[in-house]
Amino acid sequence: MQRDMKWKTLKSEYIIRRPWLTARRDTVELPTGVVNDEYYVLEYPTWVNVIAVTGGGEYVMIRQYRHGIGRTGIEIVAGVCEPGEQPEAAARRELMEETGYSGGTWRELMTVSANTSTMNNVCHCFLATGVERKGGQHLDRTEDIEVRVMTENEVFGLLADGKILQSLMAAPLWKHFYEKQRGG
Repeated sequence: MQRDMKWKTLKSEYIIRRPWLTARRDTVELPTGVVNDEYYVLEYPTWVNVIAVTGGGEYVMIRQYRHGIGRTGIEIVAGVCEPGEQPEAAARRELMEETGYSGGTWRELMTVSANTSTMNNVCHCFLATGVERKGGQHLDRTEDIEVRVMTENEVFGLLADGKILQSLMAAPLWKHFYEKQRGG
């Protein structure tokens, strides 16, 4: 029988509560009796991303600047679930808003965590095949996104060359290409 390793939260206080940054400091007690007075957790909403492939086998990617690392790069579509919104609905909305593509056949490829140690959310990763361009972009005022339709070889090349840096995007892409190679 395995022992319960869950920590007990003795105290919790918010340090900052902003729309895109919520951090709290917990005082926790480990099962061993050790107390950690300063354990920090970042709270985020549920995230989604989507690998979108057209009926012709092209990948709908986006290009945007990421201020955290100071670089512009190619990515898959991603976003957050609005309160009460189901992950697939959020992924479909984000794909339409960021690229103008929709439709197709959807399945959840995997669920991942950016950092299980200090972040409280997960990212649901979807594969949408047979998507079509149905309209234009509907970007938020703080988004500056270019749509790039790329071949499978181009996307795999970016991934293999380490040019897709965002781990929550690289992981489902690696899984997708692994499944394609295995015939799944």
